[in-house]
Amino acid sequence: MIGNVELVLDAKAFLGEGPSWDRVQQMLYWVDIEGKKVHIYNPEDGENREIHVDQRVGAVVPRNSGGAIAAMEKGFYSLDLETGENRQITDPEAGVSENRFNDGKCDPEGRFWAGTMSYSGTPENGALYCLDTEMKVEKKVDHVSTSNGLAWSPDHRFMYFIDTPTKQVVRYEYDQRTGSIQNPAIVVEIPEGEGKPDGMTIDTDGNLWIAHWGGSKVSVWNPDKGEQLRTIPVPALNVTSCVFGGEKMNELYITTASVGMEEADLLRFPSAGGLFKVETEVTGTPTYHFKG
Repeated sequence: MIGNVELVLDAKAFLGEGPSWDRVQQMLYWVDIEGKKVHIYNPEDGENREIHVDQRVGAVVPRNSGGAIAAMEKGFYSLDLETGENRQITDPEAGVSENRFNDGKCDPEGRFWAGTMSYSGTPENGALYCLDTEMKVEKKVDHVSTSNGLAWSPDHRFMYFIDTPTKQVVRYEYDQRTGSIQNPAIVVEIPEGEGKPDGMTIDTDGNLWIAHWGGSKVSVWNPDKGEQLRTIPVPALNVTSCVFGGEKMNELYITTASVGMEEADLLRFPSAGGLFKVETEVTGTPTYHFKG
């Protein structure tokens, strides 16, 4: 059984995104892209620490050697979570001023994958990149419009990827040793009228949990059958991403946005931009740490 969706932090984020769970520290990292903030939420005492950065930040992931790695407006950065100091590692789109990095996540081998999108919504202007543990970057998918959700199957055979405007989840055959992906296949198609797929995560049964931008929910899918298993309503219009956390890895944390909403929608969804949590009866796969 799914519990009630609970507002754990009325953050009023402009564009909450990129949640990751640090299972060592038992902390949730997440970002406010437009607010230029990295958040560290401690479920034990409800404290949420903010790190202000000097540019938009799309995603942040814990790093094995300490601190974090972030996908920011101008490329990949290392981030000191104590001082807030950030240093650029590399920018694979240094000459593309109209793009920024969006969502990102580490694969089972500790490589950091993150993709880009156009500020103005220019179709297919972005790409999906992978920063390996030697700090080298490789472009993995080209002609991407809005690079978003990523997930790897529990057996590490597949990678799932969302390019939001397509309203699809694409599955790639994934080689854990080399990080190569091939043979893309569409496995999920979001029906009309249910918003657009944004960020996502995966449980230990291999089912995908997908956040719906403009759809006020998280949906759960069996990618082998292309079948929707359940819907979890969320009291925010734009649901941006989700990740499993907690001691038992059965708590789903959900980020949302308030940016660009009409006044009527803000009245309907006063908690937009908040951080939500729901207890589930399943276990999520871990947030992989960056190994570089």
